[in-house]
Amino acid sequence: MSRDRRKKSRVVSGAIVEEGRAVPNIRGGAGSKHGSYDSYDSILNEKEGFLKPRPPTNRKKKKWIVAGVALVVLIIIIVVAVVVSKKNAGTDDKKKSNLNDVPKDSIPPAARGTYLDPFTWADTSDFNLTYTNETVGGLPVMGLFTEWDDSASANDKVPALEKPWGDYTKKPARGVNLGGWLSLEPFITPSLFNYDSRLNIVDEGSLCSHLGPKTAASTLEKHYANFVTEQTIKDIVDAGLDHVRIPYSYWAVVTYDNDPYVFRTSWRYLLRAIEWCRKHGLRIKLDLHALPGSQNGWNHSGRLGDIRWLNGTDGTLNRQRSLDVHDQLSKFFAQDRYKNIVAFYGLANEPRMVNLPADAVVSWTSDAYRVVRGNGFKNQIVFGDGFMGLGNWQGKLQGLEGLVLDVHQYVIFNNDQIVYTHQKKVQYACDGWTEQTQQSMNRATGFGPTMFAEWSQADTDCAKHLTNVGWGNRWTGTYDSGNATLDALTPRCPTMDKSCSCDQANADPSRYSAAYKKFLKMFAEAQMVSFEKGLGWWYWTWDTEDAPLWSYKKGLAAGILPAKAYDKEFKCDSDVPDFSGLAETY
Repeated sequence: MSRDRRKKSRVVSGAIVEEGRAVPNIRGGAGSKHGSYDSYDSILNEKEGFLKPRPPTNRKKKKWIVAGVALVVLIIIIVVAVVVSKKNAGTDDKKKSNLNDVPKDSIPPAARGTYLDPFTWADTSDFNLTYTNETVGGLPVMGLFTEWDDSASANDKVPALEKPWGDYTKKPARGVNLGGWLSLEPFITPSLFNYDSRLNIVDEGSLCSHLGPKTAASTLEKHYANFVTEQTIKDIVDAGLDHVRIPYSYWAVVTYDNDPYVFRTSWRYLLRAIEWCRKHGLRIKLDLHALPGSQNGWNHSGRLGDIRWLNGTDGTLNRQRSLDVHDQLSKFFAQDRYKNIVAFYGLANEPRMVNLPADAVVSWTSDAYRVVRGNGFKNQIVFGDGFMGLGNWQGKLQGLEGLVLDVHQYVIFNNDQIVYTHQKKVQYACDGWTEQTQQSMNRATGFGPTMFAEWSQADTDCAKHLTNVGWGNRWTGTYDSGNATLDALTPRCPTMDKSCSCDQANADPSRYSAAYKKFLKMFAEAQMVSFEKGLGWWYWTWDTEDAPLWSYKKGLAAGILPAKAYDKEFKCDSDVPDFSGLAETY
């Protein structure tokens, strides 16, 4: 079926507009545009007044007329230039908000100003703007076109979406995360968290509380509309990648009393991103990054602090809420529309099982699996290892077909591993992580099917806000989390002295030495090799504002990643150099 056909508008009659939160119209385009024309009208009015001079009575007046005409011409030129400039400047706005063919009265009165009203959307490009209040699983299909096309493939190494992928142990996934987009993370977009530290704006919840509902909604939607675009998806394909992991938060589905989060706006952008991935042949791993109550107490769960999921006064309540969220989500993604593209469905990102009862997490995982399967989702379901140690998953959660263990591998968040030299880091990626992968993939020694959905080539924890806003870093011995067993108050770079510095680690890639670039590329490729012995990998993340060693996009531009993800130079089949000319302080 042609892509032209899939662009056909859908006309859906709905019963009653879904009740719930009405969002005020925060669309800036129309307001600013009208403001511009108001200014232009005032110029015209002034010009009209000027065009009524008294008849000349002498030569001096003729000179004034000549001067006046010249001034009029100049004003006209300026006005025309301003109008043309504004018209050209508004071209992108029109692409972002193309509502010219949508009558405002086509939106039922009860829906106007709500999240179902496209006139409240900051970005309407590639959305179906025909109003509908249709839902599946209680989740709106707003913005979706009726038809779709699964004939695209990411590259000639992998099958088209409409064809089975096959065995991931023989053809592993090579993917990337869209981190920091629909679930904020301060180190990825530090500009959103650029506040006086005394305000304690450290996560998405505190940011939204500080901004207030209206400003939070407009700020977040601007971020959603600009941080990931269709060009992002094209660039991912050009890099030879074939899967995308999309983290998102429970407030894409629902919010509860006293929640500060922006309700449902991210849902629309999630659905559009999936359609862009479909258009370009990329398969999706959905990842619920924030659960009610926070499953780990880290900033990327939306709330830094204590864990209230399965834990504390509201632990049981939030347990059920998270199952209810999955009930809605799995009903929606069990539709035929998603059977070829949503290859993996994630239950919970990084539940911190060192601070939660392991049995409670295992029990919840089993219940969540049954909810998702019971709603008809047939592809693979993913759960996190919870930092429990891969060998400890042996024998657990067995007999659940299509259940996959997700492991996130980093050396820089461990006080004993961040001190590895450059050579040791590459060797550990080749040997240590390969051994762990093989252990986990074997049901006699581990859980079984295992994927690696987060890793990076960062060799320090120096990136701004990486360890939380204002907590410092292990590399220079300034990491102060308030937990003495985890803190690093003396330098943890390999020299373990005052020479440890973040200056070079945080430098622009144009300043990297040839030796450092060689290490970074080898370190990345060593991890790719190890993780491809499982079901595959997803780099964290596609892009950051200014943390290049966490950005696949910036890594490609700097030449520290393979030009095509499937074409590696280093394959852990040769000796690792000692990088003797490279300082161990960055």
